[in-house]
Amino acid sequence: MRDGWGMAFYQGKDVELFREPVAASTSPLVTFLERQGPSTTLAISHIRHATQGGISLANTQPFMRELGGRVHVFAHNGDLPAINRASNLAYDRFRPVGTTDSEHAFCALLERLVVPGDSPSLEVRLKILAEFAEELLELGSANFLYADGDTLFAFGDRRMQSDTDNIPAPGLYLYSCRCEDEIEHIHTQGVSLAPGYQEVVLVASVPLTGDSSLWRPFYEGELLALSDGRIVGKN
Repeated sequence: MRDGWGMAFYQGKDVELFREPVAASTSPLVTFLERQGPSTTLAISHIRHATQGGISLANTQPFMRELGGRVHVFAHNGDLPAINRASNLAYDRFRPVGTTDSEHAFCALLERLVVPGDSPSLEVRLKILAEFAEELLELGSANFLYADGDTLFAFGDRRMQSDTDNIPAPGLYLYSCRCEDEIEHIHTQGVSLAPGYQEVVLVASVPLTGDSSLWRPFYEGELLALSDGRIVGKN
């Protein structure tokens, strides 16, 4: 897509974020990151097809904010045309910089995650995310990835074609493996694994490797919590 791209690489509680409101296919920065991007155990990337908000850096995903001493990252694929009129998805402390429905949704989610004391438990976060996703579904298509530096939450809905017509699920696909050595078929689409034993989970809008049978489609409305290459919770 020509409307923008972004990549977020977690480094502990902080994030290295790269974004441009230009086509990823012709960006020298994308080429550089494919060859020399930072190593990480948690990354989120997004290629934008604009449905709301102009083509600008402020409207380019992923979005990030600080909460509870950690950087939180959000990327959404879909269209939520009535979110500005949804009182249950209002925001106060967190406010959008741009004009997209996706950033509005992120700010509304963060409002719910503000709790006194320690960060919410995984069980509480899953409950908050599940209720949030259910409310987004009332407005439109709502595939999203959200990370808080500890856990990646992935929600699969429907997928959108380039003509903006909704088509049935899956909106996301899942690949997981336990790797003892470097595996050739993971070396693709800018994804490269370091040698040695590791557990890996990849989530993508479409399968990234040649053998699509290795990828499990998300059920429509499925929410997964992922950490250290494993599924650690679901709703």
